[in-house]
Amino acid sequence: MDNDLIALLKRVDTPTVCNAIEVAQGKRGFADFTRGTMLCSAPDEEAVVGYARTARIAALTPPSDPPEAVKERRMDYYRYMSEGPRPALAVVEDADFPDAVGAFWGEINTTVHKGFGLSGALTNGVMRDLGDLPEGFPVIAGSVGPSHAFVHVEEIDCPVEIFGLSVRPGDLVHADRHGALVIPTEIIPDLAGAITKLLETERLVLDPARAEGFDFAAFEAAWSAFEKART
Repeated sequence: MDNDLIALLKRVDTPTVCNAIEVAQGKRGFADFTRGTMLCSAPDEEAVVGYARTARIAALTPPSDPPEAVKERRMDYYRYMSEGPRPALAVVEDADFPDAVGAFWGEINTTVHKGFGLSGALTNGVMRDLGDLPEGFPVIAGSVGPSHAFVHVEEIDCPVEIFGLSVRPGDLVHADRHGALVIPTEIIPDLAGAITKLLETERLVLDPARAEGFDFAAFEAAWSAFEKART
């Protein structure tokens, strides 16, 4: 994935990418996106784009493994997050969902992950320390809460599920305040052109609708041009 495409993907929102994927595929029905309402720690920042570094955590109860094993797995997790291709984001499933209580994503953990060069985090779990999270590292989470509870890492480099979206290690993810999606590998070469085409097509309706004197006749003409451009 070249730098120009990365820059473009950061500038557009996730709904735009979702629609552009269908443009690239030439059909409706793309379904690799999150379901339900998610929360974003930095809704006004650019979208998060990157290859998924995945893990699974839990926090409702203390870990059953010996403390030495828990510590070793924690260090393995951070080593794993520090490695791999960039851009990247942490995609961490909370096994307690929908009853997640342990905020894995607070000021310290987000700052560490940003220091490793990750672009942000996607989780069905909990975030906290809002207002103190580092700039340039959005967290798209399932909820906000005050405590870390008994949060611990259970699994690393594994398939995860976030709000109905299945994510495998290395998947290319786009996420913002609307949620997240996985970009199909086969359409990546066509994605920039699809985004450009989508935005140009949308302007066929948006520009007239924003102009003074817009009425049904203007809408009818604009929509006809829009339909022709989409087919």
